[in-house]
Amino acid sequence: MSPAGLVTIEPAGYPVEIELVYAGSNNFICLPIYAADAPCMLHPDAAACLMRAAVAARRAGLTLKIFDAYRPPAAQEVLWRICPNPAYVADPRHGSNHSRGVAVDVTLLDIDGEALDMGTGFDDMREQSHHDRPDLPVAVQRNRHLLLGIMLQAGFVSLPTEWWHYELPGAASYPLLDEEGVLLAE
Repeated sequence: MSPAGLVTIEPAGYPVEIELVYAGSNNFICLPIYAADAPCMLHPDAAACLMRAAVAARRAGLTLKIFDAYRPPAAQEVLWRICPNPAYVADPRHGSNHSRGVAVDVTLLDIDGEALDMGTGFDDMREQSHHDRPDLPVAVQRNRHLLLGIMLQAGFVSLPTEWWHYELPGAASYPLLDEEGVLLAE
């Protein structure tokens, strides 16, 4: 456990794949905002839900892939400066549920390790990324509902504007955390 009480999520202990997109440049700002070796961390309550979701996905022949989990407040400020749109990025003055360690961004991989088609990429900040879009192909809607069902049964709730974002109910009641060494120096 980290000094802030966060649990480190690793494939050795959780049946998941991890690609922290903000540790590299394959994200919507095209720049890394975390150290390349930043750990994937969650609050213990969220980590327990993640384990339930990961096990449920495996029972269905799938694997959860994590794009983001705990996000230091300084990283949230970088994202907000670039995209000050509260529909997709939390205003750091109010705090992100990622900065509480209780939110996780995920997708599903098939048995061959290929991402299921969710209709848009991760962090695609358009209406096409909203849950329950009737204008998307049936296969995309099925994949989104499959992910939604796995995450809801595990104890998470969804964010309506992002098919990939899940958090604990009552997330804002958890304290904001700051973890040293996760954010790159600006």
